[in-house]
Amino acid sequence: MIRRIRFALRCTLLASFVLPGLAAAQSPSGTPVLTSTTVMSGRDLTWDMAFLPDGTMFFTEKCRGLSVRLPSGTVNALLGMKDSKGYPDTASDLFCSGQAGMSGVAIDPDFASNRFIYVFSASSMTAPGTNRVLRLTVSSDLTKVSNRQDIVTDIAYKPKPSNHPFGDAGAHNGGRLRFGPADGFLYVTTGDTHNGEVPQSPTRMGGKVLRIDRDGKAAPGNNAPQGFDARVFTYGHRNPQGICFRPGTNQPYTAENGPWHSDEVTALTAGGNGGWDPRPNVAGRGDCPDGYCGYSPNQMGAMDPKERSAFMPMTDTKTYPNAMKPAWNNDMLSQGMSSCTFLNGQQWKDWNGRMVVTFMGIGIHGTPVGNRLDVLNITPDGASATRTTVSLPMPAGRFRSVVQAPDGSMYVATDQGDIYQLKPN
Repeated sequence: MIRRIRFALRCTLLASFVLPGLAAAQSPSGTPVLTSTTVMSGRDLTWDMAFLPDGTMFFTEKCRGLSVRLPSGTVNALLGMKDSKGYPDTASDLFCSGQAGMSGVAIDPDFASNRFIYVFSASSMTAPGTNRVLRLTVSSDLTKVSNRQDIVTDIAYKPKPSNHPFGDAGAHNGGRLRFGPADGFLYVTTGDTHNGEVPQSPTRMGGKVLRIDRDGKAAPGNNAPQGFDARVFTYGHRNPQGICFRPGTNQPYTAENGPWHSDEVTALTAGGNGGWDPRPNVAGRGDCPDGYCGYSPNQMGAMDPKERSAFMPMTDTKTYPNAMKPAWNNDMLSQGMSSCTFLNGQQWKDWNGRMVVTFMGIGIHGTPVGNRLDVLNITPDGASATRTTVSLPMPAGRFRSVVQAPDGSMYVATDQGDIYQLKPN
């Protein structure tokens, strides 16, 4: 058991790690009361964060670029997007449009020796645009990046539509990057780009979770179905913007935006199908606007629960009986679920080992809105969960990212450009 815990400590950037059973036996009980410290404000669309063990925080701003905040509080701009100001280096092909821009960021588990960091960004290098995963080398003084390597270049991007009835350019873009704490591989979430053919496609990299090595090659054990790109770990997704790993089992979970209904949290299995298939003429459907049935039948109608049950499901187990079933569906509401993390440490009391999910508070056609954080108590088998809504000690915002820092506290980033540190009492 001691060897197992030591192994887990070596495999994660978190400062503390306890197995769920051990946590239940040793942790104090009760609901933690949170206090908040504003770490940063006045930024622009802060999208994601990643930490070094000493608390150094890399962060992205969707329409500006990549920066790093040192433990002293000093912020160094690193890589700017096209037309960004105040960066030592800019990339003319990186751009921001709609939901697309520079989004996920992840630190290589061997950063101490290789200095690698990874970002997910929209690029114009391949017309009319693609999403890419960039690997960058960070200087020893954390003031610049170099040696850009685009290790994934073919992730779907939605160009500006001409007559598309849903969304704008960059819609349903995915974009979260996380390293698996046990396997050391990079997980990449991608969105369906409002394209009905993409989620179930074996060769298009939208609507997927990819699992790759640091060079962008397929990780062993992905178990992609025959004919699929070997980088595919799971497919049949709509717009997963969160991925996180359960302590003790290292089971990956996604947090995924729903179609006017059913934001979902799902335990992933290698080669699994998320069950999202918005193509016309599937399962008895007729034609749909622009070939995308993601809002049909009548998905934009009233939000009465009885009516929602008749909508095309996010996880279509009728068409795909073996689809990965969600642990939680947000009471069949769509409110812009965007990120997730599992809490670790006795300081979290009853929340130790539970998942936190963030919401951007999107409300459409009568759907109740909520800029909030929820804590999910997921059953060991990942089949169901109960929800507790966090009592926030700071103003609610469009919460975009949540990460547990090495000191055991929780950091949340908002579209309003604020990053908060939350500590339990």
